[in-house]
Amino acid sequence: MNRRGGAAALTLICAMAVLGTTGVAHAAPTRPEPGPNPALEQVRKQIEDLYHQAAKATDEYNLAEEEAKRQSEQLVALAKQIEAGKQRIADLKNKAGAAARAQYRTGGLPPAARLALSPTPNQFLNGAGLLRQGERAAKGMLTDLDRTQADLKQYAKDASVHWKTLEATRLKKEAAQKQINDKIKAAEQLENRLEAEEKARLLQLEREAQYKAQNDWLKTGALKDVSGKATEAGKRAVQYATAQIGKPYVWGAEGPDSFDCSGLTSQAWLAGGRQIPRTSQEQLRRLPRVAVKDMRPGDLIIYFNDASHVAMYIGDGAMVHAPRPGRNVTIAGAGSMPILAVVRPDA
Repeated sequence: MNRRGGAAALTLICAMAVLGTTGVAHAAPTRPEPGPNPALEQVRKQIEDLYHQAAKATDEYNLAEEEAKRQSEQLVALAKQIEAGKQRIADLKNKAGAAARAQYRTGGLPPAARLALSPTPNQFLNGAGLLRQGERAAKGMLTDLDRTQADLKQYAKDASVHWKTLEATRLKKEAAQKQINDKIKAAEQLENRLEAEEKARLLQLEREAQYKAQNDWLKTGALKDVSGKATEAGKRAVQYATAQIGKPYVWGAEGPDSFDCSGLTSQAWLAGGRQIPRTSQEQLRRLPRVAVKDMRPGDLIIYFNDASHVAMYIGDGAMVHAPRPGRNVTIAGAGSMPILAVVRPDA
């Protein structure tokens, strides 16, 4: 087993132990050794802000991609309806042509005139019934033709609207992708200017900030009454998410080798037997909310006011998430970032 696999397996065992306990010693990372460095702290905040902006743009990109997929499917469905409508019109025109040819073969006399020339009363009466049936059929055929032509016009109009929307979505995706690349590049440039020791210290500063945020959150008593247990589906979702520990963050990725934050949570819940929205913003919008005191392993924690990050609660005050570019899927304190809401995929 390689180092990543060993670490993932060890963390998975720990996470599964968490699922079986309500716990009283909530997750608080070991405090890193302090050491103030104002200049490096400013760099850390700049990098954090750039990655935050990239995360927001990633959610916008993922949402645009989902919209583009839906619009493409609708365009395919409309194309099939248009083709069926064209075939229907062709069939109706063939029937109308057949009726015209039949009239030509009878000398061009209108049906009422041919009926009046019938030699016997019975033939006249029978012919009158057939004439009425024929008139109704012709009227129905013309009505069907008009309706089908109207449908085709509406389908064409709808297709035009969808094409315009799809193009707008494509432009939205391109803009989001450019912003993601620009923000990540800027953050990487900032980090690449640092010496090896400064990079190590930068990582230490990140941990210190997370430690402080987690401890401050725990001190509020937020987890005082939290004792919810995972459902069977929740356990499967947590097992999937924790099994990905050590895999890199890549924006737009849904596995199996890399993930972004909502790619991890959506795929974990797919493994748990539930299909949930792809993006953190849609997960917030469409999944039922629960209070922090009622959360249980498998619930999703949405972070920041713009819902730009999501993680999965695994119990005992901890969560698993794909943090940002340059970092791997990992376990962290559930309160190490500002919580916006908690949502439940298996409500």
